[in-house]
Amino acid sequence: MSSSYEPAPDTVPQAKNEATASTAEQARTTGARHGGPSPARVGTVVWGLIVLALAALIIIGQLGIVVLNGTYVLIGLMIGAGAALVVGGLLSARGRDKESTTGKS
Repeated sequence: MSSSYEPAPDTVPQAKNEATASTAEQARTTGARHGGPSPARVGTVVWGLIVLALAALIIIGQLGIVVLNGTYVLIGLMIGAGAALVVGGLLSARGRDKESTTGKS
């Protein structure tokens, strides 16, 4: 005797998709505050720019386009990096002050 059992239509995957969609939407709206993707850190960007500037200066020096004094190059890079870190930190702190607080101190 054979059974002609046909399972009911599968509605669970649709519910899972809706739950996943709402979770993804929440992750997009909450952002970095709750473990979502975080913006680039100021220090990371500044160090990347320092490395790029050093590479460019080494290439320029090797090509003989300009004669570079190593001491002046390092002083200039340190001044530029310090200024970028200070300005970036101030801008980052200003951006954090605009976010809503949780009321905790």
